[in-house]
Amino acid sequence: MNVLNCEIENRPYHEAFMREAIDMAELALKSDETPVGCVFVRDGKVLARGMNGTNISMNGTRHAEFVALSQILAEHPPSVLQDTDLYVTVEPCIMCASTLRQFRIRAVYFGCLNDRFGGCGGVMRVCDDPSVDPPYPIYGGIYREEAIMLLRRFYVQENEKAPEPKQKKNRELKTEILPVTVQIPSPQLGE
Repeated sequence: MNVLNCEIENRPYHEAFMREAIDMAELALKSDETPVGCVFVRDGKVLARGMNGTNISMNGTRHAEFVALSQILAEHPPSVLQDTDLYVTVEPCIMCASTLRQFRIRAVYFGCLNDRFGGCGGVMRVCDDPSVDPPYPIYGGIYREEAIMLLRRFYVQENEKAPEPKQKKNRELKTEILPVTVQIPSPQLGE
């Protein structure tokens, strides 16, 4: 199953919340953070917002999803997540995908794949591999090009907080985005 080309019912509804996640990613970029943003939505209302905070906190676990989850869990019981959807600009990493599964998130909608650390198909399928926790559905590709361009804009600039900053004076921003051609196999339930 290719999660980037799947049909999404009521797409305009989901695009509106992904636009809010992109707004958070843009704020992260302006704050010299990796531009990943998210919103958790329950009953058509934003429950929490998050953006990466790994550079400012010097804490590699301050991913957008964890920042927003902290807000939710400060005010609500974990069970609220069972009726909540996540909209995030980049596919959740393996750590975040696992946490979302343990909290039994209802569904995850994302912009682009995370081909280095993705936990929803980019590298692994933590979202629906055989486990003790129930799987959750994933829907990718919403504003994919914008999510990719935000990441590219971040990675062409200098990141002085990186462990070994690399000189990027001669880097150019690539604006061509190739079409999706990768097929992600769908696991067979009951195997």
